[in-house]
Amino acid sequence: MALGSLPCIVHNILLNLRPSLLLHHCYFFQEYKSITKMRLAHLKGSQTNSSHFTVLVRSIPFVPGESYSDTLKKFFTTYYPSNYLTHQMVHHSGVVQKLMDEAERMCKMLSAVSSDGGSLRPFCFCTSSTLSFHILSDQPESVDQPESVDGSIRYSDFEVAPPDNECPVAFVFFKTRFSAVVATQMLQSTNPMLWVTEQAPEPLDVLWSSLSIPYKQLWLRKIATLLAAIVFMFLFLVPVTFVQGLTQLDKLSKTFPFLRGLLKKNYINHVVTGYLPSVILMLFLYTVPPAMMLFSSIEAPVSRSGRKKSACLKVLYFTIWNVFFVNVLSGSVISQINVFSSVRDIPLELAKAIPTQASFFMTYVFTSGWTALACELMQLFTFVCNLIKKFILRNHEDAHDWLMSFPYYTEVPRVLLFVLIGFTCSIMAPLILPFLLIYFFMAYLIYRNQMLNVYIKKYDSGGLLWPVVHNTTVFSLVLTQIIALGVFGIKDSPVASGFTIPLVVCTLLFSEYCRQRFLPIFKKASAQVLIDMDREDENGDRFEEIYDRLRTAYCQIQLTSHELRPGRAGTRVTDATEDIPGSGGPKTGSFLRGVIQWARFMCPLRRAES
Repeated sequence: MALGSLPCIVHNILLNLRPSLLLHHCYFFQEYKSITKMRLAHLKGSQTNSSHFTVLVRSIPFVPGESYSDTLKKFFTTYYPSNYLTHQMVHHSGVVQKLMDEAERMCKMLSAVSSDGGSLRPFCFCTSSTLSFHILSDQPESVDQPESVDGSIRYSDFEVAPPDNECPVAFVFFKTRFSAVVATQMLQSTNPMLWVTEQAPEPLDVLWSSLSIPYKQLWLRKIATLLAAIVFMFLFLVPVTFVQGLTQLDKLSKTFPFLRGLLKKNYINHVVTGYLPSVILMLFLYTVPPAMMLFSSIEAPVSRSGRKKSACLKVLYFTIWNVFFVNVLSGSVISQINVFSSVRDIPLELAKAIPTQASFFMTYVFTSGWTALACELMQLFTFVCNLIKKFILRNHEDAHDWLMSFPYYTEVPRVLLFVLIGFTCSIMAPLILPFLLIYFFMAYLIYRNQMLNVYIKKYDSGGLLWPVVHNTTVFSLVLTQIIALGVFGIKDSPVASGFTIPLVVCTLLFSEYCRQRFLPIFKKASAQVLIDMDREDENGDRFEEIYDRLRTAYCQIQLTSHELRPGRAGTRVTDATEDIPGSGGPKTGSFLRGVIQWARFMCPLRRAES
């Protein structure tokens, strides 16, 4: 919509802003309330969630002559004698985990050979303390049986990590949910850098590689990643400025005089100024999510969901700045800085710039929105990876390692960016709205199908990304009102501008009320809910079962991707390869156990004390 067509509809915009604001606020409030109820229902429904009883303790002080495990046990038995249950230390297990992964890959290779008609002989051996070789037994074993009768070596013969391999990090298990939450809400020592406690993530959500990083390095890592993200954002101004140069045909003709004759053709003009800039920008934007995920990994978050949330925020801020503001306020970097040097002129500049970029945003919706949905539906990346795996690597096994969880850090910022574009362009360029409505309708159907039928849910964070969605939507609404203020300023309508300012204030007050009313539920657990859950478990005599599950919930070294781990006392250790048709059954399991024992002998491990 051009600026010259505004005089006849300024009055209508002013009349429609107030009911629209009330409608938006009612919808946001009800949506926030609904998501909050769903989060509380998720907490109440997860009765067996081990993270409710678990506290992650970091920066355990070193005491000469004591291991970290002894120091931690002495501390919690002294200050939490009635609530402390047990603990599990975190170890430096990089070499062991690497050998475990190699053993699993070798086992899969032999399984593939066996399925092709070959035979597997139980030729796997592992060395004992006398450096002789023993064949691993194929008989069922139990955890409380340290050695078999025939002298073969068992899992329980060895301790995976000695005390000198411990990290100053541990998972501490409490007897009730309430006592675990209380331990995370207070300082444990007069030195805030020691005995740092926080609520432990779910067992499958733990990012074990980050736990071995010293706690005192975390603030330095966060500052370094923040500076790196800012530098990356400013470096990205180079391709964005180049892209915007393509949208301005007159400047392009002056810069490159030899292209004047070519640019006079209509189809070349439409391609260069319409379709090509958004395609180039989209190709450059594909490098942003991996870079932000790398920065978030350097920050060393304790959970996979925390890493994805951090990467999601970085990608969101990056796309809003580079895709929206830098493209709207096009020109050199110096001119963009001059625009923001005067705060009073920001609404006017936005009102003037958005109509000139309407065609670019409309093309961007096609190339980045509709195309991304088509690629998401077809799963091109996964399809190419499967082709390479099956026809080049000759691996025909359907492994669980190839299954992925939903990429929130790439899809959520894209959806929120289109929300921002829809709000801000609704006043000056409303023709983009039908295309955005089609995108949101298709996105709902496709994402719902992908979440239910394609991606797997490895963990559940309980809707922690919803406050990000709400805050971004409120920011888009406030920015839309500021642009409306600039439109009225261009038309010299002080009365309309005066009525628009209270709308901005009311929106900010509404956002603050939602932050005070609902946001604490997403940051802290309710004592009322936790105490009620503890009482239900106590009345149902379920605490002993929960305590047994806690002792094996957090397994640092995953033996296989199919959870080959010791079970409870008296149960058989399951083997992931026994159910593979044509794999040789227990013989392949013997091979895997042999390689695992060989890996343990190759590392600085020691025999477990009986």
